[in-house]
Amino acid sequence: MQDCIFCKIVAGEIPSVKVYEDDLVFAFMDINPVQTGHALIIPKAHAENLWEISEADLAAVHSASRKIVTAMQRALGPVSVAAVQLNGKAVNQVVMHYHLHLIPRANTEAPFKLTAWEMIPGDMEVIHKTGADIAAAID
Repeated sequence: MQDCIFCKIVAGEIPSVKVYEDDLVFAFMDINPVQTGHALIIPKAHAENLWEISEADLAAVHSASRKIVTAMQRALGPVSVAAVQLNGKAVNQVVMHYHLHLIPRANTEAPFKLTAWEMIPGDMEVIHKTGADIAAAID
């Protein structure tokens, strides 16, 4: 896609710090890192979100994520890695090209805010109905 910054990175039109590449994916360091080691994995083919990405590209992104988090563990020694993927502006997706954030974390850091929501029991009737509605809509 012509105006997509990530497509321009894949094409070599914008510099990046590459950490991994294969036929389907490209991974590079985030230039606005949440913390040291924050990397992004993207499909080379443009797809805006989880609804648009091909199954092959989705599988390739997540297969590459395992290679990269293993390398992160060897290089940086994190005890955990947050794998974060956002779909749409309502959840703050900024670059409209599917991407997976890999954010290494150490035990000495404060809890990762995105994953530290309050556990409040839901209405089981609503949960059952919503689950049934979603299950019925699966092709």
